[in-house]
Amino acid sequence: MSIRNAYNQWSETYDNDENLTRDLDQDVTRNQLGDSRFDSVLEIGCGTGKNTSFLVQIGRVVQAVDFSPGMIRKARTKVQAENVSFSLMDIREPWYYDDESFDLIVCNLVLEHIRDLSPIFSEAARTLHRNGRLFINELHPFRQYDGRKARFYRNEEKMEVEAFIHHISDFLKAASDNGLGLEQLNEYWHAADQGKLPRILSLAFEWR
Repeated sequence: MSIRNAYNQWSETYDNDENLTRDLDQDVTRNQLGDSRFDSVLEIGCGTGKNTSFLVQIGRVVQAVDFSPGMIRKARTKVQAENVSFSLMDIREPWYYDDESFDLIVCNLVLEHIRDLSPIFSEAARTLHRNGRLFINELHPFRQYDGRKARFYRNEEKMEVEAFIHHISDFLKAASDNGLGLEQLNEYWHAADQGKLPRILSLAFEWR
């Protein structure tokens, strides 16, 4: 099953399924960005709008994109703020936006499904304002090494979504090669993860 089809199917239950990674991602995003305000925000891989409802509070204008029609439909129903626009976009292709369009680009639990990171970081650098920020939360590669993937259930069958392992150094190199400097690197555990591998890798970069 393709990644797009998997997320189209998952969109029906995504918000209600037990998902500690999704929940921790939401908490980390709000804690890391909640004290900031931005003029223009791009959210790549918005899914069902789990973080969009927060981003419209800290961004004057928000563009939210995803390549799954099912996810976009859910997001449009959930988040009806006047300052957000939802669009279908495959971030592996050239992005729709002009150079220096955004103060903040947010990418949550997306890059594990992208084989080649470099084009993503290149487009992020191109579309960020000078001193703009790129904020990334990803399933921690340590968990990927342990065989963990995004997954959901249909008729009691486990559906795993295709994923690619990116080491921490891969993120840092892709950013550095495209002029993005590292501001923060943090690792996070859910409250249920005591004694386990970190669940979320969180990275913040600045376009210099």
